[in-house]
Amino acid sequence: MNKLITTVMVAIMVLALIAVPASAADKVEIRSTVLTGAGTLDATNFAGFYYDLDDNLSTETLTINAISTRTIEADDLEYNSSIESVGFASANLPGTYNIMGLFAEKYVPLTATSPDKLSKLLLDEDEKYTLRTGTALELSNGYAITAKQIDVEGNKVWMEFTKDGDFIEDEILDLAIASPQVWTFETEVADEDDIVVMKVAVTNVFQGQVDSLAIIDGVFLMDYENVLEIETDDTFDKLEVATVGSDYLLMTNPDAMTLTRDKEISLAEGMSFKVADDAALRFYLMKEFTEPGTYEVRGEVVTGAQTWTAANFAGFYYDLDDNLSTESLTINAISTRTIEADDLEYNTSIDSVGFASANLPGTYNIMGLFAEKYVPLTATSPDKLSKLLLDEDEKYTLRTGTALELSNGYAITAKQIDVEGNKVWMEFTKDGDFIEDEILDLAIASPQVWTFETDVADEDDIVVMKVAVTNVFQGQVDSLAIIDGVFLMDYENVLEIETDDAFDKLEVATVGSDYLLMTNPNTMTLTRDKEISIGEGMSFKVADDAALRFYPFVEVTIEDDGVTQPDEPVDETPVDETPVDETPVDETPVDETPVDETPVDEPEAPVDEEPAEPSPGFEIVFAVAGLLAVAYLVRRN
Repeated sequence: MNKLITTVMVAIMVLALIAVPASAADKVEIRSTVLTGAGTLDATNFAGFYYDLDDNLSTETLTINAISTRTIEADDLEYNSSIESVGFASANLPGTYNIMGLFAEKYVPLTATSPDKLSKLLLDEDEKYTLRTGTALELSNGYAITAKQIDVEGNKVWMEFTKDGDFIEDEILDLAIASPQVWTFETEVADEDDIVVMKVAVTNVFQGQVDSLAIIDGVFLMDYENVLEIETDDTFDKLEVATVGSDYLLMTNPDAMTLTRDKEISLAEGMSFKVADDAALRFYLMKEFTEPGTYEVRGEVVTGAQTWTAANFAGFYYDLDDNLSTESLTINAISTRTIEADDLEYNTSIDSVGFASANLPGTYNIMGLFAEKYVPLTATSPDKLSKLLLDEDEKYTLRTGTALELSNGYAITAKQIDVEGNKVWMEFTKDGDFIEDEILDLAIASPQVWTFETDVADEDDIVVMKVAVTNVFQGQVDSLAIIDGVFLMDYENVLEIETDDAFDKLEVATVGSDYLLMTNPNTMTLTRDKEISIGEGMSFKVADDAALRFYPFVEVTIEDDGVTQPDEPVDETPVDETPVDETPVDETPVDETPVDETPVDEPEAPVDEEPAEPSPGFEIVFAVAGLLAVAYLVRRN
């Protein structure tokens, strides 16, 4: 009997192993204003470029001097960035440091006279942290600050600086002398002497009967162990260094570049042009971020009354192929930093847009709402909205029995493929529970589109899911279905909107025939050095300056398991719970992640080149039966 149990357990373990899905990294895309020809992009019209609001400072520009029949000739594209001096984010850290944007990332030049040696800026922040002795404030890239001990009188704190747990330096700070105490760590970097690589401000210490605490309010850190050294003729993807100036870098394109329709044209270091799928040339510059962290997507910087649309606020919904947007935010007047009641107007309307995949014909209703995409259940009223979870043209190879995890617990599974290799039995589930299934016959035509309709919030026959199957394969080892095109909305959670509903600082003034209008029922003050919430994760950020200067923004966070909207920021975070460069977020992934495959951007590899892993599909039944038969024979013997 023991042998039988062992054999069955081995079979179960094998099945468990081959059913484990693979995950894919998520990303955040920040875009510029849309171009139709030659033009210049800087921090005012590309939110990806480095910009310091308090000092009204930016360093990067990208200029296209000419475009001829979609072609940018050699040296007609110029990328320029210069060295500037900027103050630390925390008032507890006096002085300035050198800064330079490079491909929409922040770098610290080791000297003010040449950008030939650059170290990535990891942190410059004014967040407050309460640090228990013996616990580490995790910074970034493995760096950490630890409050080792506090003296018995509660005045001094022994601090330690480490990298990946290895000691770098320590210091004793005496707050009896003055508060705050700033610990500055200098070292030699790339043959440059006495480079300030870390600063931390300790504002208070506490020696209690139970806990010993140190309060940190201000951290600066650069990745001084990894220095980017730049010389003339160095290449960065499509760009080449033309000049390493006394305080600037100039790069150009050594080869001609064609802005091909419906393509992403890589420039350098995650920066690309995205071109519309349209006969008319239309494109924008974008920066793609994939590293975990919180990213700010901002609108145009202004000093008074203004209107923001998708053209000058990258957070708003925009469809490049259809040149379509729906949202606007207008400040009619500002008096002494105050927006009077009803002088702030947020407006969004219903529009019709084509599906992202060419395999999904037709259109659907769309409406941006606080920089998120929603599907109105009818074209005649925005009073019932369902969040758009997916509209994509990624390609996935799905083994029978495995699930393509979508979002919010929804999944598509290729249950079985018939013996002739023409039909596939598909199943749609939510949190593992059956919703619907369908048999698609690709012998009739390819692709086959499965459209699932249901009643939603008293509205009949709403299309809530579409999936395009372009091919099926029945092999001796694997049975595969190719999916290329998925549409999905969160139809189980409908946002119903009525007049006078409140969304943070905004209130619904009108639910129109195809639009929503919201205004501020109360006055709003644009207080210096503050973030002023508007509604549903959208806020104004105001400069720490006597002169009024501000912009709207939203934040998106990349977690290891997905992209989510962050919670409200906090003033104090227990160090052993939250690292410096991350904000705690809801852990539900927003973007889709294929379970068993990485999305294929390039032309699909032949099906028989897929990894020949056993598939937990229909053929597994025979495998288990075989194992049980062997067990039975072993038992008899």
